[in-house]
Amino acid sequence: MSTASAALEHVHADGSRDPNRVRTFLPEPDVTSLGLTIVSADDHVLEPPDLFTSRLPSKLADAAPHVVEGADGGEYWIIDGQPNPIRDWNVASGRATSDWGGEPARYDELRRGAYDVDARVADMDLAGISMSLNFPSALWGFAGRVFSAMPDPELGLACLRAYNDWMIDDWCGAHPGRFIACQLPWLTDVDIAAAEIRRNAERGSTCVAFSENPEKLGLPSIHSGYWEPFFAACAETGTVINLHVGSSSEIAQPSSDSPHSVANALFGMNSMLATTDWLFSQATIRHPDLRIVLSESGIGWVPGLIDRLDWVDRYRDSITLRDDWDFANGSPSDELRRTFWYTSIWDPATFAVIDRIGADRVMIEVDYPHPDSSWPHVQQTVSDQLDGLPDETVENVTHRTAAHVYRCDPQPCR
Repeated sequence: MSTASAALEHVHADGSRDPNRVRTFLPEPDVTSLGLTIVSADDHVLEPPDLFTSRLPSKLADAAPHVVEGADGGEYWIIDGQPNPIRDWNVASGRATSDWGGEPARYDELRRGAYDVDARVADMDLAGISMSLNFPSALWGFAGRVFSAMPDPELGLACLRAYNDWMIDDWCGAHPGRFIACQLPWLTDVDIAAAEIRRNAERGSTCVAFSENPEKLGLPSIHSGYWEPFFAACAETGTVINLHVGSSSEIAQPSSDSPHSVANALFGMNSMLATTDWLFSQATIRHPDLRIVLSESGIGWVPGLIDRLDWVDRYRDSITLRDDWDFANGSPSDELRRTFWYTSIWDPATFAVIDRIGADRVMIEVDYPHPDSSWPHVQQTVSDQLDGLPDETVENVTHRTAAHVYRCDPQPCR
């Protein structure tokens, strides 16, 4: 028996998937009335089963990640010989909240728009989403860390390139004008990472997912100088760095046994930590054309961070702080407003003071098909929060800022 088969038998013995549980879809939503042109700067895909088997060279075909059915009836990605379940929370859209959980699932138990691009566009049209930027599923890490961590670097790099080829050519290429092509980076060799940025930029990718804290992945920190060739390639090509919360494999959790609700409530704190760390790395000062987007960040914490930066700025000449920042380029909060952007699903209180952040610093995210997603009530969710704001601010938040940051041209979806 192969290692993968033995592991799948173990999964069945553990009973992690209830064979009697029936997953049901909610009734198909009504088509939403259009009022706003909306670009979602943070959505996700569930990678189709043949992504790697159909793209890897023949010499790597036997080792390609692939999907098998386990003895428990669930479907599993076999990665480096080990089974990795397709957790049903990866695709919550279209199912009742009471049905969301962490059990192994099957593709046919999940909404098709997660992994079929034609079905995705139909779901975008239904909810009134003009364009969408997609990150990978949690299976691979939101910055593709699993590829870089494969024991065989040749296989890992081939898988990474296969994913990027699929995302740019197949997913985004199937419906021009509907998607923003986001590539994944090679994390264990910065020169290869820089070369991949340039290769994919030539093919239309305008952004890259990157870990908000690579040190947590056993990689050099953003303060080390190691990543300079990568930063330079991004700045040179206009490739935006998207820092997706959780891409470091860690999120804020005060206690080792904190319940899940604590992590959910503190989700924005992850972006606050990452933003401050990246700001003081001064990467955007060394590379003035570098752009940073905090993906799945929320914005409730941003005004507080700006206030704190400005307050601490009073004693910039102190011995402990004077070497932390090059004030010849302005204050930290000035740099924050120049080179950082944020995404929001639900921040009604903060939209009331959006000018404190910058009306051109915030983009909408839908987070389809994850549990946090506003789909299919996207238009209503956005309009409820932006009600009463100036038309220019509304247009910036819904699509103009995304068009500027990602160099795209969103049009009404129908």
